[in-house]
Amino acid sequence: MAENSVRDIPAVLPAHIIEVGTVQLERPARNSVGGWPFLDDADDWPECFRGERMALFFQLDIPVDIQHFGGDHLMVFHCRSHNDASDAELADGRLVPRYWDAPQPPYPRPFWRILLQRNVAVPSPEAEPSVRALPLTLSPLVDTPNSRGLGAQAFKVGGTPSWAQDPESYACACGSELVYLCQVPESMEFAVHPGLPEQPYSVGADTYNLFLANEVYLLACPDHCDPAAVWPVNQN
Repeated sequence: MAENSVRDIPAVLPAHIIEVGTVQLERPARNSVGGWPFLDDADDWPECFRGERMALFFQLDIPVDIQHFGGDHLMVFHCRSHNDASDAELADGRLVPRYWDAPQPPYPRPFWRILLQRNVAVPSPEAEPSVRALPLTLSPLVDTPNSRGLGAQAFKVGGTPSWAQDPESYACACGSELVYLCQVPESMEFAVHPGLPEQPYSVGADTYNLFLANEVYLLACPDHCDPAAVWPVNQN
């Protein structure tokens, strides 16, 4: 019985809490809200299907102790003009091929782009014009799952998701099971510069939200079949 009890204890996986600073950045930083995206030379600044550049909400270097993704650079872009929830489309039990570009009804393509890049050297010469550039600080987090197997409800990378509803899992179009990577808490606000058009369905005129301010869980392909092979699960 003791042996079974040990097996039933959820593993405490490496995790890092993400904290947003308050002093606006004046130069590029690899860990930032807004700021200068560290795009691979082969990638352009992501655009919405209407040709408008998406806003860089945040970017960060994945700590080396995060399995599968340590050392990668994560970037989360989201359209300013479209604010909705994600809706997974499956084929043969997997996300559809190139799901990061597949239609997201009623839209012809997704209104977000999430990138995990491995060969990032220099920042873009242009800063994100909408979201205020603020520093991010990552600190180790002991993300001990509770009695329901749920981790801390926080802005974090690694650890265990805090699923607001039933846990969700998806197979990448390449066949690999997506792995939980990062979590953005419900109703998190991203400060924007004054005088900008208000984001539809946002909670404030001076802030933007991701995916209707739902709790967001980023699941990524551990085989890195494509830099954009990341699925954003939304729950509330």
